[in-house]
Amino acid sequence: MNTLIILSALGIITLFAEIFRFRKGLFPLILIGLSVAFYFAAKDYNHPQVFFKMMNFDNYAVVFSCIILIIAFLWFMMAKNYFIQETSVTDHFALILFSLVGAVVMVSFSNLTMLFLGIEILSISVYVLAASDKANVMSNEAGFKYFLMGSFATGFLLFGITLIYGVTGSFDLITIHNQIALNNQSGLMLALAGILLLLVGLSFKCSLAPFHFWAPDVYEGAPTTITTYMATVVKTAAFAAFFRLFSNCFVPLFAQWTDVLWWMVVLTLFVGNITAVRQKSLKRMLAYSSVAHAGYIAIAIVSMGAASASAILFYTFTYSISSISAFTILFIVSRHKGSKDISAFEGMVKVNPLLSFAMTVAMLSLAGIPPTAGFFGKYYIFLTAINRHNTSLVLVAVIAALVGVYYYFRVIIAMYFKREQQMVPIKVGPLHRTVLIITTILTILFGLFPNLILQWM
Repeated sequence: MNTLIILSALGIITLFAEIFRFRKGLFPLILIGLSVAFYFAAKDYNHPQVFFKMMNFDNYAVVFSCIILIIAFLWFMMAKNYFIQETSVTDHFALILFSLVGAVVMVSFSNLTMLFLGIEILSISVYVLAASDKANVMSNEAGFKYFLMGSFATGFLLFGITLIYGVTGSFDLITIHNQIALNNQSGLMLALAGILLLLVGLSFKCSLAPFHFWAPDVYEGAPTTITTYMATVVKTAAFAAFFRLFSNCFVPLFAQWTDVLWWMVVLTLFVGNITAVRQKSLKRMLAYSSVAHAGYIAIAIVSMGAASASAILFYTFTYSISSISAFTILFIVSRHKGSKDISAFEGMVKVNPLLSFAMTVAMLSLAGIPPTAGFFGKYYIFLTAINRHNTSLVLVAVIAALVGVYYYFRVIIAMYFKREQQMVPIKVGPLHRTVLIITTILTILFGLFPNLILQWM
């Protein structure tokens, strides 16, 4: 709970930065605040706390809160220059901090009311951020499209919550589980309808097909820094909430809703990977790649078991680290060359070996190639499916992953084996260099020692 209080207070303080003229000290203040929030979150490990039966800060919530704060810390380092040079610092930093409050609520709710509030606190902030580049028509379109589609998905979510409440008479997760387990046949049919509506609403937040259609356009149109935030923090919080809800409430009807999710996972894997192959823009390719990775993470929910939570934790964290690295390099290169196409990376190894090496590690991790962390991310996800005798889904995922290898290697080939006509050195700022060094080291470190993460869940 202290984490929520600190983040909320930090967001409010940020809003007053312009009035009291401490804008220059805002960035270090935020980094210190995130560090303090991380300390208090980690302090609650093995000391679960329940507040008014609405919030449950158990180890699951604590670990995911810590992961989200680490990702947010790296994100602020990556995004600092963009906000100082092109946008209002205080407004955007405040929105990000308030969205982090929503993310923490999403990973720690024990009541459907808090789930809804967490999603809305997170989403409304990101709607505004997606349209934050006012001079860019694509950014305005991205924000408007995200808002309309998000509002539509929220309707499904609320309708599903209403039906679940009608069957069980409660918003509490444990009570819902018990009531569904004891209910009669007619009540189960109504509960199943509510579960499917909740599945639609959460699938939109996680960009699972066929509810993924907003993601490529919004990811491409939004500023690169905001796209990075959506692909990392937002996706991590969404899947943490997804698993928390379905593993706590709807296990008695597992056989009914898992068939629907199975086909959604298959569709997501192939739509994301096959469509990414055709993209010339690296940013749009990473957007479709994000859709595909949502499919891999959802395998752990379809194959729900004892190891699913740790598999989701490992995958979302390692994927987020690699994504921050890839988007940071895209941000640097696109500013330097004015293009987000893969062709802008041609011959980059000769003008900036650091960027090339960091991008290579990120692409290998996203593709699931050892010894990077992405390999073990996919390994643990596939292992959960095998343990549940879901080998057919693993075979589908492996085939989809092979398709993914192709378009990730296109970037590596462009950097190392193609020549650029004009060789101009690319300058990398100290903060960006620090972010890339940290993310690259972590990607390799967690690939060699995956238990550094798994031991906490």
